[in-house]
Amino acid sequence: MSDAFIYDHVRTPRGRGRPDGALHEITPIQLAAQVLSAVRDRQGLDGSQFDDVILGCVSPVGEQGADIARLAALMADYPEQVAGVQINRFCASGLDAVNMAAAKVAAGYAGAIVAGGVDSMSRVVIGSDGGAWSLDPQVAWKSYFTPQGVGADLIATLDGYSREMVDAYAVESQRRAAHAWSNGFFSKSIVPVRDVIGEVVLDRDEYMKPGTTLEALAALKAAFVQQGEQAGFNAIALQRYPLVESIRHVHTAGNSSGIVDGAAAVLIGSAEFGRQNGLKPRARVRSAASIGSEPTIMLTGPAACSEKALRMAGMSVRDIDLFEINEAFASVVLRYMRALELSPEFVNVNGGAIALGHPLGATGAMLLGTVLDELERRDLNTGLITLCAAAGQATATIIERI
Repeated sequence: MSDAFIYDHVRTPRGRGRPDGALHEITPIQLAAQVLSAVRDRQGLDGSQFDDVILGCVSPVGEQGADIARLAALMADYPEQVAGVQINRFCASGLDAVNMAAAKVAAGYAGAIVAGGVDSMSRVVIGSDGGAWSLDPQVAWKSYFTPQGVGADLIATLDGYSREMVDAYAVESQRRAAHAWSNGFFSKSIVPVRDVIGEVVLDRDEYMKPGTTLEALAALKAAFVQQGEQAGFNAIALQRYPLVESIRHVHTAGNSSGIVDGAAAVLIGSAEFGRQNGLKPRARVRSAASIGSEPTIMLTGPAACSEKALRMAGMSVRDIDLFEINEAFASVVLRYMRALELSPEFVNVNGGAIALGHPLGATGAMLLGTVLDELERRDLNTGLITLCAAAGQATATIIERI
């Protein structure tokens, strides 16, 4: 096996995932095509050097259906011989796309692949693709199907995270994201999104609320009471967790990940690809792992998956300089830090999805780029990226600067 190197990465800013969001007029094909164009053009390539495009997409229907990776590559004017494939591991899709690309390069099956993801959540609503997990009674019964928000509240109940604790985490995420933007930490990797006449429609993450306070968050209503209590999902979850007397609902729109539009692309290649094209690698992929976890609570996999990736790399938690875990819900990150005994000063140092938003299929690739930029800025070496995923899954990746 050879090394798989990261040569570059780009992302769009995240636009509010609503009809009045800045990116609503931009189709998902165009979002993806713009980052594919940028990651090629920034390196002075013509695309003929790429063997494949792998994009995560969590709602692959309608405008996002029919293998969006291949179609976006054509729209980006990649040569016709460059293939494309769309993958879906729910929220981990963008990171899994990078991992699959790295595996193919390391195995010698490809010299260079562009990987990443896209989801336009304002145009293709989450859950549009349906599926047996929630709709087939046999499948739902066997897996004790429960919506993610109820699972997040169950984590908080099991671990003792109060409303004040999850709100405090959310405020800090907003503070860190605002600090990162005000200091230009994201600027080297952001691709401004343009409309059909070439005008910039968004060049900055739109979802942020930098003035967020504990008092403002405390005024928000718990978001998952209706699903849990009125729709009966609390009762289903408690069948799986009979040790819990009742579920305390502490998550709100303010301490959960934001619904947004966005896309990201990462250029993965071999050493030979770099030599042939005069490119210097920025990092290499040390290891990658995916696991299954308990599907009812569904959000507890990142710690065990991170430990698996560390074992595969022959590393320990103390060998990692910076961690990026997707802020699906505040309780997910709080449990992760507790499980791995991590100091908050090394986790999501520039904020996360609570402040910036979570464009499902793209987030994993975005997090990888965020930690790589920050490692370079701080002159550090190693980063670990991880996300929980629906139906009880998680993916993790360890990268090391060259």
